[in-house]
Formats: sequence, structure tokens, C-alpha cells
Amino acid sequence: MTAAATHSDPLAARRARHGHGRSARSLPRRVWRGRPEDPRWARPAFLALLLVIGLAYLWNLGASGYANSFYSAAVQAGSQSWKAFFFGSLDAANAITVDKPPATLWPMALSVRIFGLSSWAILAPQVVMGVATAGVLYAAVRRRFGAGAGLIAMSVFALTPVAALMFRFNNPDALLALLMTVTVYCVLRALEGGRTAWLVWAGVAVGLAFLSKTLQAFLILPPLALLYAVCAPVSVRKRFGQLGLSALAVVVSGGWWVALVELWPASSRPYIGGSQNNSFLELTFGYNGLGRINGEETGSVGGGGGGGQGGGWGETGVGRMFNSEIGGQISWLLPAALLLLVAGLLLTWRAKRTDTARAAFLAWGGSLLMTAFVFSFMAGIFHQYYTVALAPYIAALTGMGAAVLWEERSRWWAGAALGGTVAVTAVWAYVLLGRTPDYLPWLRWAVLTGGAVAAVGLLFAARLGRALLLGVVGLGLAASLAGPTAYTLSTLNTGHQGSIVTAGPSGASMGGPGGGRGGGPGGGGGQPPGQGTGQGGPGQSPGNAQGTPPGGQGQTGQGQDGQGQDGRSQDGQGQNQQGQNQQGQAPGGGTRGTGGMPGGGMGEGGPGGGGGGMGGLLGGSSVSSEATTLLGQDADAYTWVAAAIGSQNAASYQLATGDPVMAIGGFNGSDPSPTLAQFKQYVTDGKIHYFVSGGGMGGGGGMGSEGTSSQISAWVEENFTEVTAGSATFYDLTRPVSGS
Repeated sequence: MTAAATHSDPLAARRARHGHGRSARSLPRRVWRGRPEDPRWARPAFLALLLVIGLAYLWNLGASGYANSFYSAAVQAGSQSWKAFFFGSLDAANAITVDKPPATLWPMALSVRIFGLSSWAILAPQVVMGVATAGVLYAAVRRRFGAGAGLIAMSVFALTPVAALMFRFNNPDALLALLMTVTVYCVLRALEGGRTAWLVWAGVAVGLAFLSKTLQAFLILPPLALLYAVCAPVSVRKRFGQLGLSALAVVVSGGWWVALVELWPASSRPYIGGSQNNSFLELTFGYNGLGRINGEETGSVGGGGGGGQGGGWGETGVGRMFNSEIGGQISWLLPAALLLLVAGLLLTWRAKRTDTARAAFLAWGGSLLMTAFVFSFMAGIFHQYYTVALAPYIAALTGMGAAVLWEERSRWWAGAALGGTVAVTAVWAYVLLGRTPDYLPWLRWAVLTGGAVAAVGLLFAARLGRALLLGVVGLGLAASLAGPTAYTLSTLNTGHQGSIVTAGPSGASMGGPGGGRGGGPGGGGGQPPGQGTGQGGPGQSPGNAQGTPPGGQGQTGQGQDGQGQDGRSQDGQGQNQQGQNQQGQAPGGGTRGTGGMPGGGMGEGGPGGGGGGMGGLLGGSSVSSEATTLLGQDADAYTWVAAAIGSQNAASYQLATGDPVMAIGGFNGSDPSPTLAQFKQYVTDGKIHYFVSGGGMGGGGGMGSEGTSSQISAWVEENFTEVTAGSATFYDLTRPVSGS
């Protein structure tokens, strides 16, 4: 490369060597067979890494049971009823939907229809999404920066603790992260030659992402749209016309479902969970939209962080992604990604307007900064696992930045930049590992030492021989990835249940909502057949002992928090077992579940917790064999075998029995559905057999003295016969008390 060429475009040699830019359009599309310009090792390494990621994410998958029983119940319902499948109903009788659009439920529901209800049938599609995200990342990064950069990006992504958590869990974030990665990839392909089709496909991906998690899908639209408007290699008029077509694709691919739901007669569809007026648009722009930003979420149970002042969902501000709640989940390579973003932009700042290398840094960097900014300052509901959305952006920037600096390693400043990045990463890993001092205490010192040695070596990269230089690079990669790898391995070896889950070892996410400890006591909720569910006593966390196949012998779990009872397999054939929960972990890998409760840091088993019939707001209930037998009596004669306050409570009983259970008040128990008059009519018509006593902690219109949930509870308790099954209390809605 000549000095002049380097000055105008320092990546010109790389573009020529790897065949990118305009000539890339003439290359045969043989992504899976390899490309002629790739080194011979690239294709085998890519396929081998994909296989390793898939096997690692499948490891110990069944330890999570039904994971988040809220979504598992909706998956079960969708596998039984196509109407429930379409709307995302929590139960097959279509009383109420989950508080998100249903796209993320569809792959899992189809899997359960094919393979039957089990932990693997629910969670394996999420693993497939993780592998697919890694593959798309490789394709996007490798196309412009080479196979080595793509492999680094894949590795960084797969070894991000929160990614290892959420691509093995059944929340909507897995599909959202995949589709956001696809969106950036499509925009970069469109920027190569100004091709309309790729930009339209980007719009389709965003629309589908909207049907996964509503407005979060739109966070990366401003930087990507601005990038295309400025840098696309076509006329200004054509650029804006293409952006208009892409916007239309967003509306069509995401809006068709919204239009059908809004036009569907409310009397013949389920109530829209999370809304106060049975409107998906209200849910989108209120509880799941602006309410998440300003903290004013009608029907929520926790307050916001309010301008940096600690609140129900943690402090807001520029340091949020690095604090004790979030840092260990996502921020291991975040400083490196930011530094490498700056380096990449400095290297390409004099390139022509349409330069694809600079566009790639702007696309991934803009997506990262925009999403991180919103996450840092949103005052409403915020959970640690939301940050999985940042993982692909961090991974791409790390791979790309390392590649461009490596190309310039003959210059002292490139070696200094690489060494400085490794040093900063090692120091930050030392800090993060120090937050769990009892977990591999030697590792933080090893990381710090290895990072310091590698950083010094990289300063002299231009003077080192090839063998020594490769050794220094290997040491730098090991020091940079050792911390997140350790947390990821801990995550893979541990089951997770409940609504608020965290990655890494116990204590990796301290503080939780409202000051509680993230990843604390294991959540209750139904377990798949062959897995026992210990039930905590009063004020204790429900034990979650790993069960055995039907007819097998039970296990005894040793721990500290409280002794579980009545562990059972769902089909009633497993042996009872005793499970004791130690820091939310159970035998055979353990189970980590809900973090702190909003406003008080309480986990399961406390007020609103999950023992007996007192349904947990965030982690469901433990369902005894006696309760399952009771609800199974004459189940076919009723539309709903029971009604329970709160979706997690209802979901636990539904998963245990296999029959529809009505969730009164939706997730928080605060939705005005059904009304007292509607519930009375259901009872009069003989559609509901039992009412589950207790459950829910919703505020607003749900659990206040005038809320519908409270009204229904008071009416039932006054007029119907109380029945006890195990430690749970029910009311038989077919047996009025005398004089009622």
C-alpha cells in the first residue's frame, strides 16, 4: 500500500484483498461453501465455532424447567389453540393475552405442537436464535473486515454472560436481538451498492422485531436511517425514496397484526394484557412505550429511577451499564468496543462518503450508543437482561476494531491502541470480578497480570517476530475474554426461573430492582414432566430441586434457605422429594430465579411470594400434587379449571394441570379484566370451577381497595366454600356458602 493510498483510505489494501466494495457484487454467493478470497481455515473455523456455540447453549438446558412460566403458559396455550397462538393468549380459553405481541411465542408454540410440552421444546428454539445471531454477525463482519474479525465477533457475542442467559430463556429478548442484528446486516448490504431490496428487508426485520417487543425495535432506526441518507452510493432523491419504501415495509410487516387486533371485535378476542382499556395501541405507547421512558406506567408495581435518583428499577445515568446491577451482565467488552469504535472512525475519517468500512463502524456504533443511552436513562421498568440487545453491537465493534488496528500494526500508534484497549479491558475485568470475591478469586489477578503483559507486548508489535507476536495476541485475547467466559460458564451450568433473571455466579448482579439482589431465590412455577418443584414454607423461598423421569427416585437437595416439600413430576408418577434452596440454586446445576421485588428487594416466598396458593408476582407458585388432583376433577366440564390473581400465579397452575386457568388482572393483577360483573357471569354460567386464594401485588386498578382483583377476591371469599389442598387454599365456585 502506498503512502498516498494509506492517507486517503487506510483500508484500501484490505478491500482489495478481500474483494469487498463494488467487486463484491460479482462474487458467487457461496457463504456456506466458503469464498475464494477467504483463507482455507475460515470456513471450517466458522462452522466449528457455530457448532460449539450450539452445543454450549444446549448444555444443561432442561435445568431451567419452564423458565419464565408466564411465557411458557402462553406457549402451552398457543400449542393447544390457534386463536391463542395468534393473539398470544395466556390460556387456551383466551381470557387475556401476555403483555407483549406474540411473535416471540410463535416459534416456541410450534415446537411444542411438534414435540410436546417440555423444557427443551420451549427453550431449544431460543438456542437456535442464538446460533443464528452468531452466524449473521459473522457474515456482516467478515464481509468487510475478514474472517478473523468475524470469528472474534462471534466469540465475544457467545461469551457475553447475558447472551448465554437469554438465548437459553423464553423471554422476547432473544428474537429481538436476532432481528436487530439482521437489520444492521441488511442496511450494510444496502449501503454497498444502494440496493433497494436490502433496505426493504431491513424494514421487514424491524417490523417483525416490533411484533416481538414493540417500540424497543425502533431504537436503532434513527442512526441507521441517518447513515443511509448520508452515505448510500445513490442520488439523494433515490436515497429518500428507498427509505420511504423501507418505512412502508416496517409498517406492513409489523402493522398487519396490530390492525387485525384493533379491528377484531373485543367481545370475541382475549383482553389485551398490560393495557387498561383493552387496546394494543395503548399498551404499545403506554405501559410498553413512553411509560418505560418516564416511569409513568399505569398498572405497574414499581417506580422509576427518576433522573439519577435511585428508584424502584435502579439508578439512571451514564454509569448505569457499568454499575453493580448491570456491569457483570454486559459491560466486560463495552469499554473495548467504545475505544475500538473511536479507532475505527479515526482510521476512516478521510475516506470518501460512501466508504463501507466507516459505514460499518457508524452502523454498529450508532446502534450501540442509541440503545445504551435509552437503557441508561429510562426511568420505568428496567431489568438487567434487557442489555442482551447490546451484545451483538459490542461484539461487532470488537471484531472490526481489532481487525483494522491489526492491519496497521506496523505503525506504533496502532500497537499502542491495541495495547491500551487490552489494558483497559483487563482492568475493568479485574473490577467486575472483584464484585464476586468468592468466585474464582485467583482469576482477577491472572486477568490483570496477563492483560498487562499483553498490553506491553502490543506496544512493540512492529518489532516482534511473528511467533512472539502471535503469542502476545493470544495472551491479550485470553485476558480480555477470561472474565466473561467464567461468568458465561457459570450461567450455562445454572438453571434460571422466574421473571427477573441474571447471568453469572450468585452475587454477580447485586442491587436488583429496589435494592434487592438480582438472581436471588429461585422462582417457583410449574416444572416440566419429570422435574420436581419444592415448595417453600411460610416466608421461605420455594425450593426448586431438579426432578427425575416419571417413576424415578427423588433427590434430596441440601441448602440453607428453607426446606421444600411435595416435589413431584407433573404426571403424578414421580416420587416426592425434598429440595432446599441455597442462594437460588438446586441440585444438578441449580436454579436461579427472580431478583429483588420492586421497592423492597423481596424475593419469592415473602409477601406476594410463591408458597402454596399465594401466587408470586414475579415467579409463580409452587403447585402440590394435592392441588393438581383437586383442579383435575371434572376439568373437561369447565372452560377454566380455576381463576387466579396474577398471570404468574395462573400460569403455574395451568402448567401443572395442562388445563386453562384464568389470570385475573393480567401480569400485575392490575388490569381491569375481567370486571366483577363479568366474573359473576362466568360463575353463573358454570365456566370456572375454583378460585385460587391470594396472589398478585398489582397496584393501580388491580389490587387496591377498589380494584377489580380485590373486588373479585372479596366477593368470592364471602360467597363460596373454602377448600384446602396441600398448603393452598381454593374456593369452589360451584358450592355457594349457606345463604348466598
